[in-house]
Amino acid sequence: MAAPLPIADALARVLERARPLEDEEVALAAAQGRVLAAPAVAGVDLPPFASSAMDGFAIRAADAPGVLRVVARIAAGAPAGRPLAAGEAMAISTGGVVPPGADAVVAVELVEERGDEVTVPAARRNENVRPRGSDVRAGAEVAVAGLRLGPVQLGALAAAGVTTVRCVRRPRVAVLATGSELRAPGEPLGPGEIYDSNTLLLEAQARSAGAEVTTVPRVGDDEAATRAALERGLAADVLVTSGGVSVGVHDLVRRVEAEIGVEEVFWGVAVRPGRPIAFGVRGTTLVFGLPGNPVSSLVGFELFVRPALLALAGVADPRPSFRPGRLAAAVRRNVARDSLLRARSRVANGAVELEPLVGQESHMIARAAAADALVLVPRGDGELAAGSPVEYLAL
Repeated sequence: MAAPLPIADALARVLERARPLEDEEVALAAAQGRVLAAPAVAGVDLPPFASSAMDGFAIRAADAPGVLRVVARIAAGAPAGRPLAAGEAMAISTGGVVPPGADAVVAVELVEERGDEVTVPAARRNENVRPRGSDVRAGAEVAVAGLRLGPVQLGALAAAGVTTVRCVRRPRVAVLATGSELRAPGEPLGPGEIYDSNTLLLEAQARSAGAEVTTVPRVGDDEAATRAALERGLAADVLVTSGGVSVGVHDLVRRVEAEIGVEEVFWGVAVRPGRPIAFGVRGTTLVFGLPGNPVSSLVGFELFVRPALLALAGVADPRPSFRPGRLAAAVRRNVARDSLLRARSRVANGAVELEPLVGQESHMIARAAAADALVLVPRGDGELAAGSPVEYLAL
């Protein structure tokens, strides 16, 4: 049996095989979380006209300081009726169209208005005026290919007149839990039975990575049923199974996958929890076999499945986003494997402190409910002392 791979080597083998999917046209309103396959360019100048940066009076800078005659009032969304002449001023709202002839706006709180006249202080040309196209010009790039669209990007594109964008297709993920001991939450439990938590856990993780998720009905430790379920799941871009990937007599998944044409790329990663993780391919489908213990599945997904889904979706750097922090308590290291510890985070003295939870066994999913971080503890002898710098993944 080959030695388990380091995390970095296993991830590299996954990402070698996770190439962006084909692209499609997507309405901007439906594009949140999607990744651009092509640059998105402005459809209009932004702003599309010279506009006022504040409530005030549009004037000619050469006429200030002085007393000017107020000849019009310009609301946002309505242009001035005529150009501004020398000796005149027009009241203007924030975002209003600066009339031809005007080259400055004086803030309303700086003027003295009496009837149809206004006394204005000295002003500079272009003061409080937003030039046409000062944000972006029509045809210019607003968002680059490979960018994941969030609220800021959607707002920018909408303002620039964009209605559709070219995005990488969402990955389709099939989730399959295996094991004769599993029952649906709420069903009566018989001797030796437990509730299936992995299906809901993996579905939620896959959706949070932007995937479209299909659930294959879970199967017991039956070879024919396992084969049929795997064949169904292999129609997706990514198949994620939990359970049945170790070496016990009832661990059928890897053997059946080999029989139906899944090429195993690796089995076994030097990580705790989650050592018996398997990864393979059949055609263009990526196949992940995660251990049945829920926390092992949680960790395996974050380290390998999520990066694969982000890569398929077109994210430029899909690797796990580890952040710096420090331990709030000492922890023991594992000699042979890197560990991912569930922890609670807090900010203290300008740094993130991470308090490992009590109960780190791979079956303890209920205790993991209090965690908001996975702390990476590199393999080695002895322990890491409180205050030691570490890296963590936010949950």
